[in-house]
Amino acid sequence: MKQLLLIAALFVTLGAMAQAPVKFTNTEHSFGKIAQNKPASYEFAFVNTGAKPLVIDVATAECGCTTPEYPKDAFPTGKGGKIKVTYNAANPGAFTKKVTVKFANVTDPVILTIQGEVIPAAPAKSK
Repeated sequence: MKQLLLIAALFVTLGAMAQAPVKFTNTEHSFGKIAQNKPASYEFAFVNTGAKPLVIDVATAECGCTTPEYPKDAFPTGKGGKIKVTYNAANPGAFTKKVTVKFANVTDPVILTIQGEVIPAAPAKSK
């Protein structure tokens, strides 16, 4: 019985250690319907919930159609910032894109997701 309790305590401890010491307001955003060729942006807000300053090592998108912009500063405990994610909206149709955010000295990254539908641009009228 003691071994079972020790194993359970170990899993709880490891699970707590694996989580990033950061709290995002949300990690998903839906743009809904957006016009083709009109880039759409959203800012994901976060706060450092850890005991040490928090630094973003890198934020990378899964394709070239999505661009993350992130602060390079260190955020003390209780302070936060925003990661701006822009989708270029060049191709019509539904989309779901992910941005992976890796923090210094944190094992697991945070995944941010944007989605929506690009509505084709109206054809240009000839004169």
